[in-house]
This record gives sequence, structure tokens and C-alpha cells, in this order.
Amino acid sequence: MKGKILKTLIFSVITLVTVNSCVAQKGNKKSVKKDGETKVLIKTTKGNILVKLYDETPLTRDNFIKLVKQKYYDSTLFHRVIQGFMIQGGDPQSKKAKPGVMLGNGDIGYTVPAEFRPDLFHKKGALACARNGDEVNPTKASSGCQFYIAQGKVYKDSELTMMEERINMGLKQQIFSKLIEKPENHDLKMKFVKFQNESNIDSLRALAAKIEPEIDTIYSKTPKFKYSDEQRKAYTTIGGVPHLDGNYTVFGEVLEGLEVIDAIASVKTGPADRPVEDVRIISMEFVK
Repeated sequence: MKGKILKTLIFSVITLVTVNSCVAQKGNKKSVKKDGETKVLIKTTKGNILVKLYDETPLTRDNFIKLVKQKYYDSTLFHRVIQGFMIQGGDPQSKKAKPGVMLGNGDIGYTVPAEFRPDLFHKKGALACARNGDEVNPTKASSGCQFYIAQGKVYKDSELTMMEERINMGLKQQIFSKLIEKPENHDLKMKFVKFQNESNIDSLRALAAKIEPEIDTIYSKTPKFKYSDEQRKAYTTIGGVPHLDGNYTVFGEVLEGLEVIDAIASVKTGPADRPVEDVRIISMEFVK
């Protein structure tokens, strides 16, 4: 590890998938709840998907309910589809979009604050909010209308362990970034920049050796990321998209229709992952 830590800290980039964002309007029809849950039937040209909305994410839940009341999603497309990842819909511009037109940038005015919970995660069938990327959206606020349903894949325990290690290495990157920005470390930072620009690996390693003990001390006291038993069970059985956890608000899950998600995810796509043949949401309605 020693000697490699700097390369990891300086050059590693953790890339999270970012999906485009947009927002919503008002409604006037009461939702139907049973046993404290709101259930919505999503009728599509590929079949029906029954979802429940989580009460643990009230801001996102209520916004989605408002849009369903208004029939906002009726006739919109699943405009972005990636096999083994997710299906995305909710762009208002997709209702009358011509074939081949790039979609995903529809926006009508506001976002919804992020509502992250460790017990609500991206198992297959998770209903979650799209959003703009961190560079323009540091609070990770959700789109008011665009959403996606996770498909993902089934993982091995060893793969999840490797993902945990990568995430925790990202913690070291954050610690390094904070340390190097401290006023007392200004000269050290300038040396890092100089040696990096010169590709002077030996000097970079020597500098890393000076700061690495401090990084390790802070890291040893920092809570580490770890998938829960529930997450591991889900990701190793039905599958999902674990690398999105903690970065996008999950506000519901599919109760019936996982096979419809697979059918939509398998369609032929063109530029920007738009299905060549439109996959349309016919309607959304509340059910008992």
C-alpha cells in the first residue's frame, strides 16, 4: 500500500452516474392509502408496474403523489434505458417528442431536498429520483419529476466487499484533500502540485510518506462504510445498483412487475440511451 497511496489519493476519481433533472406541478385528486402505504399502478406499453411509496421520505412521496393526482406522467416516455442499470422517465418534453430527439433536460422550476436513509437502498425495483450532478448540485437535491426504477445485476459477496473498500478509500481521498488545504500545509500542497506536473513519482512518494501517517490516524477514527446484512442479501439475490446508495433519494419500490422492468430495459436503444421504439407510460393511478 505504501508508495501507492499517493497515486490513489491524487489520481483516483469516483464517478457516480448522474441523471438529468426536472420538476413538477400541482394536483387536485386524493390519493388512496392502505395500511399506511400509498400504492401507484404505472401502466406502460410494456405492461403494468405496481409500486409503493415510502412514508420515510415524505417530501419526495408527497411531490410524487401531487404529480400522479394531476396525471402529470400520463403519456410520458421511459426516455433513458440502460440494460443492467435502470429505466428512467418523467421528462415532460417526452410527451410529444419526435423519434430520435434527445430527452432528459425537461425542467419546470424546482427541486426536492434529498432524503437519504441507509435502510432505503437501490435493490432491484427501487423507485428513486433523478437529479443534476454534484458539480452544480452539491446538496444532491432531487428532480421534481424525473425518476428511475433500478434494475442492476446480482452481485457476489466478494464484489460488494471490493466496493466497500473503494468507498472507504474515497474517505482517505477526502481526508487528504482537507489536510492539504490547511494553511499550515500550503508549502506541501505546492510541492505536490509541482511534482505531479513534473510526473516526479519518487518525490511524490516521499511527500506522501510525510503526510500518510496523519491520514491513517484520522482514517482510523472515521466510521467506515459497510453494507448492511439486508443490503447484502438483496444485492446477492435479486440484485440492484449498490453504487448509487447514499447519492440519490430512494422513495419507493416495485411490488409487482419486475419482469416489466426487465422487458423495458432490454429494448433496443439509440443515442442518449433513448429506446428506438417508444416505451410510453399510459397512465398512473392510485390503487387500494
